[in-house]
Amino acid sequence: MGNSPFIVDLDESNFEQTVLVGSGQVPVLVDFWAAWCQPCQILMPVLARLANEFQGSFILAKVNTEQQPAITAQYGIRSLPTAKLFRDGVPIDEFMGALPEAEIRSFLERHLPQMSDGAVAQAEQRLLANDRAGAMDLLQQAKADDPASPQVVAAIARLQAADGNLDAAEQSLAELPSAAQENSEVARLRARLFFDRIALDAGHPEAIADRLGMAADDCAARFQMAAHQVLANDIEAAMENLLQVLQQDPKFGDDAARHALLSLFEMLGDDPAVGRYRTRMFNLLH
Repeated sequence: MGNSPFIVDLDESNFEQTVLVGSGQVPVLVDFWAAWCQPCQILMPVLARLANEFQGSFILAKVNTEQQPAITAQYGIRSLPTAKLFRDGVPIDEFMGALPEAEIRSFLERHLPQMSDGAVAQAEQRLLANDRAGAMDLLQQAKADDPASPQVVAAIARLQAADGNLDAAEQSLAELPSAAQENSEVARLRARLFFDRIALDAGHPEAIADRLGMAADDCAARFQMAAHQVLANDIEAAMENLLQVLQQDPKFGDDAARHALLSLFEMLGDDPAVGRYRTRMFNLLH
């Protein structure tokens, strides 16, 4: 274990260079442990095996908490074992306890660069060169190599949706394993497809605007306009229209406005607007 180039014992002399500087090049997983801690002894060989298996995709850096109290105190370690993952000098995620190897592997794979990332980047370059067929060929090959990659499948689905093939895009996402269905990129794309389908069925936005000009209480037209606004990235206008539909007819389209707002919230993630509009939606419903 001590001879591995991917495993480092930390102290105050090398912490900054290994973790704070080094994590700008490659993620660094810092394992806080102690000799008396039995779960630490269980976790340690698992982390070492993964560090060697991943061959430099991350560095495992070990802190003996009894010998390095200053580092331990600096990061507020109160439970052992604790593992913190650093990127660009800051901790971005952590886990505590001797987790099963499968859970640790999943934790790492959420943050580490994947081979498929390169294929997605190359496909994006092909798209910029207007080579849609070449981009799809690259992505399909990457999918064959890594069928569970949410990044690759999401890229395929985006391209299918851009070509107007929404059924194929939805089917691509549906084929992902259940664990990958929770990926934030996949969830956002699924929400986007929801609005793509509404807008596709709605007709031209100018015609919808004419309908609203003649009847401002036309909930169907306002709902369709919101979908077009989402696709035009006019998100707040879309949410205003959906709230107006919700206010005029809370049960319109079998609760369609509320479902659309929830899809938008999922698309936006941690955008500050989500909190404001979620509160307004809640107030309208209660």
